[in-house]
Amino acid sequence: MIKTKSYLSEYEQKLTTPQKAVEKIQKGNTIVQGMATAEPPAILAALAERLRAGDLEHIKFYCFSPMEHTAKTVLAPDLSDCVEAYTWFVTALDRSRVKVGLTYFIPNYFHQLPRICRDFLNIDVMITVVSPMDKAGYFSFGTANDYTSTAARHCKTLIVEVNNNMPRVFGDSLLHISEVDTIVENHVPRLEVSPPEQKPEDKAIGKFVSEMVPDGATIQLGAGGIPNALAHFLMDHKDLGVHTELMCDGMVDLIEAGVITGKKKTLHPRKNVFTIARGSQRLYKFINDNPSMESYPVSYINDPAVIAQNDNLISINSVLEVDLLGQCNAEYLGGSQFSGTGGQLDFVRGAFNSRGGKSILAFYSTAKKGELSRVVPRFETGTVVTTPRMDTHYVVTEYGAVNLKGKSTRDRALDIISIAHPNFRDNLLRAAEDMHII
Repeated sequence: MIKTKSYLSEYEQKLTTPQKAVEKIQKGNTIVQGMATAEPPAILAALAERLRAGDLEHIKFYCFSPMEHTAKTVLAPDLSDCVEAYTWFVTALDRSRVKVGLTYFIPNYFHQLPRICRDFLNIDVMITVVSPMDKAGYFSFGTANDYTSTAARHCKTLIVEVNNNMPRVFGDSLLHISEVDTIVENHVPRLEVSPPEQKPEDKAIGKFVSEMVPDGATIQLGAGGIPNALAHFLMDHKDLGVHTELMCDGMVDLIEAGVITGKKKTLHPRKNVFTIARGSQRLYKFINDNPSMESYPVSYINDPAVIAQNDNLISINSVLEVDLLGQCNAEYLGGSQFSGTGGQLDFVRGAFNSRGGKSILAFYSTAKKGELSRVVPRFETGTVVTTPRMDTHYVVTEYGAVNLKGKSTRDRALDIISIAHPNFRDNLLRAAEDMHII
């Protein structure tokens, strides 16, 4: 066994400045960066300096759910000529770039992304933030295991940014010093993501959904305001478990209240398993060095076959609109890519195949202050279908919850119309007749 002081010596040998670290990047390189809260600000800033100085060009840059650090550096408008940007999930910070063709969106199922990094991308450089090294020589991927852990092991050069504020997380989330090429230190606060303020409709949706979640169930809450808001309505439940893509503040509330215990879980009992964490500093502090919290690659967490091993897996995600056939769109708006498929379909399918499981897709019945119905007869031409009609299980709005499985096209259309806003139901019924559904 190598002694601890040898790990420290290796650490010191690999430690350098951000400017020196990015000297390893060459013209024409393909760079992949850690997701969202694993964006390495010091490395990104140094990389942007080199790009502006004209030292680099023809860089291919891949990211997922970019946040402030990426938007202000590599994705800055003045660098568009030397950076060919790609994203696996669109956010408000790169939505306009995707719309005008400055960033290219790559469709994907989240659970397949590690394989894409391993088998279909020739990654020259991987950059990400990790937690401080422990006495055994291990860092942790912290808030971003997802595809990051796989890309880190299938790149030619791995540059990590060590941050004391990155949580140390258990599970399959460790990276040894021997696997790292270059180290940068930058101890800045992790970026926080605040959920949207609750809407009046959340109370009604929360009531419907909470009644569909049995005690002892294992839950998954997706991204967005609705799933996070729904956690509040599960406070009267007992012995819930967690198997989720995203660990959020709402789940911390349930754990601290004793609602989530994991006692009834059939896979990873008593453990709260996830692949990414995004929220407040409170969340990051809670998962840090917490043995009940375990992170695994998204190829494991989001694999529908793995999800289905959890009995009574209740998956709760949000969508933008639903048509009368039961197709759900969660990622396309106004004629362009709005977000991404993410792990929605992974969990829709995994939850339905779970014994006693349910997939729940929730949404507000209207948009634009009630002017538009989110239940539509047909999607506009070109609109992306995130969850196909054959996969849609439960659909919920503030007006009710309906189960579409096993229903005819007529019955499912009538059910969907029944949870649309009352102001639009007559027009939807007429449209259904014109479509020869009813």
